[in-house]
Amino acid sequence: MYEIKITKRYDRVSKKFFKKHQNLKDRYIKTINILKTNPFHPSLRLHKLQGETKEYHSVSIDMQYRIIIDFIIIDEQIILIDIGSHDDVY
Repeated sequence: MYEIKITKRYDRVSKKFFKKHQNLKDRYIKTINILKTNPFHPSLRLHKLQGETKEYHSVSIDMQYRIIIDFIIIDEQIILIDIGSHDDVY
């Protein structure tokens, strides 16, 4: 099982995100639970980012919203970096 860590920035951004998108809370919880147990699960659509954010990965909450993560396989840690729509986080 992977350990999920939250950055201060993510904590702040996610609070704003969920004020606007309360309807995604259940889907978000499901996404995080899958991420903890199997980050390679196909429903997450895990992929490495490119360009300025090339050290990070992205997983999907749904087709519109993403979570940006720092995926450290060695220490089995997943650090949540950002959350938002595709255009907001890329």
